[in-house]
Amino acid sequence: MVDAAVRTAMAADAAAVQAIYAFHVDHGTATFDTVPPDSGFWRDKIAAVAERGWPFLVIEHDGAVAGYAYATQFRDRAAYAHTCENSIYIAEQARGSGMGTRLLGSLLEAARASGFEQIIAVIGGGEPASVALHAKLGFVHAGRMRRVGYKFGRKLDTVYMQCDLSEEGETP
Repeated sequence: MVDAAVRTAMAADAAAVQAIYAFHVDHGTATFDTVPPDSGFWRDKIAAVAERGWPFLVIEHDGAVAGYAYATQFRDRAAYAHTCENSIYIAEQARGSGMGTRLLGSLLEAARASGFEQIIAVIGGGEPASVALHAKLGFVHAGRMRRVGYKFGRKLDTVYMQCDLSEEGETP
């Protein structure tokens, strides 16, 4: 793996996060967004996640943000307080470098430290690379919703995967 550093995201990272996500919106099916949000949205998202004490991480390589990942409560209802959903996106030029593995591994540790006991991956389009990354780090298949998204002229599935972060369950 290339030399890279994982750190907490800052407001100054919003433009880099926006650019990474915009590429995936415009060219991939891992997200069902069809219009990428602007940098202001990401600046606010980074702040909101931090305010709740949840992890929003970036991975840097050669002084540039090469990916980001964050965890937020899975649903707003109180009973879900210990379950989170993760999002992870890697810059196109950094894919296949091992940075996704490092970043997701760091996110799992940070999510556990934030008090989450379960983490759910909701993988748009059932993207094989994302499914493989999550499986590599201990996520197991939890379900599939068929033909729930429509993007680039295709009907797409969503795959759910789950990882137990608690002391009672298996850890990655």
